[in-house]
Amino acid sequence: MTPLNDTLTDVPGILVGHATDLAAATGCTVIICPDGTIGGVDQRGGAPGTRETDLLRPMHLVETVNAVMLSGGSAYGLASADGAMRYLEAHGIGYKATGGRFIVPIIPTAILMDLGIGLSTVRPDAAMGYTACEAATADPVVQGTVGAGTGCRIGAMLGNNFATKGGIGSASIDLGDGLIVAALIAVNSVGDVLDEQGQIIAGLRASLDGNEFIGMMNAIKNTARMVETPTRDTNTVIGVVATNARLTKEQVNKVAQMAQNGIAKSVCPAHTMFDGDTIFALATGDIPANVNAIGAFAAEVVARAIRKAVYAATSLHDVRAVKD
Repeated sequence: MTPLNDTLTDVPGILVGHATDLAAATGCTVIICPDGTIGGVDQRGGAPGTRETDLLRPMHLVETVNAVMLSGGSAYGLASADGAMRYLEAHGIGYKATGGRFIVPIIPTAILMDLGIGLSTVRPDAAMGYTACEAATADPVVQGTVGAGTGCRIGAMLGNNFATKGGIGSASIDLGDGLIVAALIAVNSVGDVLDEQGQIIAGLRASLDGNEFIGMMNAIKNTARMVETPTRDTNTVIGVVATNARLTKEQVNKVAQMAQNGIAKSVCPAHTMFDGDTIFALATGDIPANVNAIGAFAAEVVARAIRKAVYAATSLHDVRAVKD
């Protein structure tokens, strides 16, 4: 077996492409799926921005998906999926509608809020979504300040100068005999990111030039009696978990649900009214597997991908990364 690269593309057939605008501090990331990929979703938090998520739930007709789009730009960024649809249609990839007379690419999409950094008037659009598809490859996923992670911030409650730079992170694990579970996450959370010991590694800073953190739980304690909690922007963690296991649509949705535990392990607090936390799950393969094990390890790779995003991020505009 090919050695693991510890990113989402360890799942055979998965391709990942980024489109990045550093000047505007925005971008998008596409995950192109092999034929027959079963999709699911779990959305938490009070500020989601999504497209084509209802069809992923059980009791709906379409089971397979062709790609997933993750984008900056808030609701404007949903337009990036239009470019991906054009790209996949041109390559003959999509749901065969009305007896095969038409191809309709199925591309569930989630967005995050990055308008508070860079140029808010520049958002991912159809052209950027198409560019991301053209860049899609099975190579190890580029991480950090790239694609949908370009404008990500962590703990932006007091503005960019006190926030920590977020970004894209990806991780994978081989459960034996080639059974892979992997994740790709864009980290733009309200809450702090925690290490395995529960220590803050990224979040709301205590000073402009220091590396000490206030602790978001301490910050929001002061708002406990406020009916309207003050915030600069909405945030979110969005991403994808994938496996080459053989799972049903119901099981894939369960994996997405269990994968959300990875956010709760590594982000505190998670799933607030200002987050739109959305995890897509993909099952691409034919390896028989226990859905409980796949879901449990999906949470593990999500947590590790979130931490990797923090360490891979580089400073951009007035948001400082932990390594800078």
